[in-house]
Amino acid sequence: MTEPISEAELQRRLAQLEAKGLSRLLPSADMRRAAELSLEIDRLKKEKNAVVAGHVYQRPEILAAAADFTGDSYRLAKLCAQTAADTIVFCGVRFMAETAKLLSPQKTVILPAPEAGCTLADSITADDVRALKAQYPGLPVITYINTAVEVKAESDCVVTSANAELILRRFYKKHPRLIFIPDALMGANLAQTLGKTPGRDIILWKGSCVVHEGFNAGVIRSYRSRYPGLKVLAHSECPPDIVRESDFAGGTSGMMAYIGKTCAAAYMLVTECGLGELALLDFPDKKFIAMCRLCPYMKLTCLEDVTAALKAPSPFQIIQNPPAETARRALAALNKMFELAG
Repeated sequence: MTEPISEAELQRRLAQLEAKGLSRLLPSADMRRAAELSLEIDRLKKEKNAVVAGHVYQRPEILAAAADFTGDSYRLAKLCAQTAADTIVFCGVRFMAETAKLLSPQKTVILPAPEAGCTLADSITADDVRALKAQYPGLPVITYINTAVEVKAESDCVVTSANAELILRRFYKKHPRLIFIPDALMGANLAQTLGKTPGRDIILWKGSCVVHEGFNAGVIRSYRSRYPGLKVLAHSECPPDIVRESDFAGGTSGMMAYIGKTCAAAYMLVTECGLGELALLDFPDKKFIAMCRLCPYMKLTCLEDVTAALKAPSPFQIIQNPPAETARRALAALNKMFELAG
């Protein structure tokens, strides 16, 4: 039988969470609940030899009170592959948990919110990729990591928002044309950066992210006039007009690094709201102006889900290994990314 949590333990954990800045984002009643659940999660992690991976778009209480490591999809993929834990509880969306399983097939990978999907990943299937390859024979297929494992298996190389430009430059040294899937907005931004023409040098798919496709460049211009010295950081999944209005465009890791090494009057993060919450925790002395949209999938996971998944995961929460040949080919595309990105 589990020992009840003492009030002294609870107060110590509350103090730890307050030191991380979580009380700036949660009301006091939710802070107490987060402290209680985080103590239970810690106990279960030790009992099950488990770790919790948290994507930067997750709820702040997941990142501050449960996650052993946080980051973008690239960082989490590498850290999940390196962990000595037997079980990975992945607080993110399905394609991310599938990637963790692909890199650690012997581990138990659990997705606490099994309904957490991704509009971008859902925009393309393996059949779609095979049709593209038949239409454009011989062109290398470069695939954004926000895709299902079956799509990765049809690809030559996987990329993330942080390393896509570097990897595409390396492919263009040997190939005059290539296929980039599935994010048409990111593809358009990459084409502009690399001096390529969509439809001629780079073949794009029609996918987009429900979060990033809806931002308005006029709002950025309005905020710049109201906040002199404002630095605008946009995710590279945003439309090209947003990227053109920004001081920096890239992945979430690059955005956080930019904040860490600069000093601005204020920062606007044009991406999912979770990154702004993480920035408030990591940079409490810096000022942030809100321009974000909530991802309905990233926000599905709560601390209660993590606790329940650690206690007794349902079959729907456990990520299964794909067929051997699919896994082999998808892993080859991921390893090509690691090779080219360093």
